Amino acid sequence: MKLLPFTDHLATDNASVLVLANDADPLQAMLEGVTRVDLHFPKFTDGRAFSQAFLLRRRREFKGEIRATGDVLVDQLAQMERSGFDCAVLRADQDMAIAQRVLASYPGYGVGRYQGDAVHLNPHFVEAA
Repeated sequence: MKLLPFTDHLATDNASVLVLANDADPLQAMLEGVTRVDLHFPKFTDGRAFSQAFLLRRRREFKGEIRATGDVLVDQLAQMERSGFDCAVLRADQDMAIAQRVLASYPGYGVGRYQGDAVHLNPHFVEAA
């Protein structure tokens, strides 16, 4: 998962980026020509963006970047990766070094080692059908 400090995430007018409100239905989103979807966490206790990312990956088979924005804390990163996020923009007070250590602590999640996730449906010991 790519990590960005808060200062590196800039608003863009690029037509290939879709900013999806956290109460929007990702199953209804128009994804033609979209290369990145920004999903927003208005506060860390609001987990609707996890479900949106999962639906974009599994049901919509979206292959572009899914970026987490808003109130993104380091302790959410492993679950974000398993839900289908590619990139997270850390909240301004979050330490990048700690975030990288957190992600390194869960190397099996990134490749679907023990359980399937939004990107890797089968664990490594199950052959794909």
